[in-house]
Amino acid sequence: MSLRNIAIIAHVDHGKTTLVDQLLAQSGVFRANEATVERAMDSNDQERERGITILAKCTSVLWHGEAGDTRINIIDTPGHADFGGEVERILGMVDGCVILVDAEEGVMPQTKFVLGKALKMGLKPILCLNKVDRPHADPDRILNDAFDLFAAMGATDEQLDFPHIYASGKNGWATLDLAKPNDNLAPLFDLIVRHVPEPAVVENKDKPFQILSVLIENDPFLGRLLTGRIQSGKATPGMAIHALSLDGTEIERGRITKVLAFRGLKRQPIEDAEAGDIVAIAGLSKATVADTLCAMEVSDALPAQPIDPPTISMTVSVNNSPLAGREGDKVQSRVIAARLLKEAQSNVAIRVTETSDKDAYEVAGRGELQLGVLIESMRREGFELSISRPRVVFQTDPETGDRLEPIEDVMIDVDDEFTGIVIEKLSARRAELKDMGPSGAGKTRISLMSPSRSLIGYQGEFLTDTRGSGVLNRVFSHYDVYKGAIDAGRKGVLVSNSDGETTDFALWNLEDRGFMFVGGGEKTYQGMIIGENSRADDLDVNPMKAKALNNIRASGKDEAVRLTPPRRMTLEQAIAYIEEDELVEVTPKSIRLRKQVLNPSLRKRRAKEE
Repeated sequence: MSLRNIAIIAHVDHGKTTLVDQLLAQSGVFRANEATVERAMDSNDQERERGITILAKCTSVLWHGEAGDTRINIIDTPGHADFGGEVERILGMVDGCVILVDAEEGVMPQTKFVLGKALKMGLKPILCLNKVDRPHADPDRILNDAFDLFAAMGATDEQLDFPHIYASGKNGWATLDLAKPNDNLAPLFDLIVRHVPEPAVVENKDKPFQILSVLIENDPFLGRLLTGRIQSGKATPGMAIHALSLDGTEIERGRITKVLAFRGLKRQPIEDAEAGDIVAIAGLSKATVADTLCAMEVSDALPAQPIDPPTISMTVSVNNSPLAGREGDKVQSRVIAARLLKEAQSNVAIRVTETSDKDAYEVAGRGELQLGVLIESMRREGFELSISRPRVVFQTDPETGDRLEPIEDVMIDVDDEFTGIVIEKLSARRAELKDMGPSGAGKTRISLMSPSRSLIGYQGEFLTDTRGSGVLNRVFSHYDVYKGAIDAGRKGVLVSNSDGETTDFALWNLEDRGFMFVGGGEKTYQGMIIGENSRADDLDVNPMKAKALNNIRASGKDEAVRLTPPRRMTLEQAIAYIEEDELVEVTPKSIRLRKQVLNPSLRKRRAKEE
């Protein structure tokens, strides 16, 4: 039986996971009476809630096609640039990739990012024009755009001779020619078998065993599972192996307790696996991502794919607010540090360093979404944390000594009437317009180069400006000379001046001052942010003031108090909203905004000193 290893890569929402659903269904993975879920590969809670893929995952199907029986290992990857580290490291396990492009939206920034990585590694791509049944789809134009992109990315002549196929992942059909309709994905399976080569490492099956670990996870019964592609030799349970770090140093010795192969959505134990197959190995406790697991006689480590550096960082510290410890059970800095270091071990795009303040840790990643997903996971596990405003990771030019900052490639699709306000706001934030033109259906596509700093906190403002109809896509491009100060122009905030529970009467009187973030009867404390001021400065207010009662005025006599519903922020919105002197307090049940210095007198004194 021959073997093929492929990755499915694309921009966010271009239909990767839905296509994998159909590939699984049509290859006979599910029994006729088996209940199947939509987007079966998005298995963790946050993925299903957000409707996005966060972790790269492997599956495997058996295809009986033109060339006989073929086992195809398929890796589903995330589309967001924030999770680009997942894509970078799994590309070393595969020999070809299916690049999905939406036949209406066309080539997007993340398509360029993943395509650039795939071409650099010499993979043979297949272009799949997905969603060709959409009303405004224009597959011919998109095919030309994709060819131009391949050429601009420096593809070799062999890579430029890529095959293309038209598909509708949702409806489960693919065809090589739109004039010949089809009702299944057989043409895509056969094209993969024809175009993607068998793994070259299959020739090494008689050499000593070697595998490079690229994914790590913990199983409650088997312990640490390390997934990768076997580079040489055979893996069998009970075999003695050792783990080597990148420089060849031995990390630990052990025995393989289980070799697990992907069969459909499940992992099944197998008796032996040969070079070229993608498997998970159990039995080691210290080895991690980028380590080589190999037979005892092997002393050389396999080279690992370099990962792009993080571009955004934030400080995660112990929750020290007056309401700390009431909702979560993991509140100590030691427990927080252990959890962050465990995350950095399995997620190569995250870097954790200790700060001078022993209770705080600097966590650096690819973007607000990636860091937001990490904090949300910790919150659900029972942690209480304080989070600072995200900052960009600066670098220094070794030759000139200039300060460099990350620049992002931004692509915006927006209704024609809102283009003016979007360009005006981003130009004020030091973004440079590259290109602008109609994208059909009354929309304009704007392409810009913008400092990462200027996009922190802009998403909410952008959605307000475009009445929720705009789509903003961004991907890290390069480091460039620091562009100078940016005035984001956020308004001031309303800060509580005492501890207690808010009253409807007090909030009703404060509504003239701005928007509220809290409702009546909620616990607040001195220094907690309860709303946004309508002016530029911060204002200390008393949200606990009750109505004065005397023998003439009864408590319910005057007009009934009708409060405007408060503006509740999600975790990402809160992180993007705060300023340098503020924190987000995250607990399993609440997200609160607060000042770093709670006492108003100390706050004013510190502001004077600065």
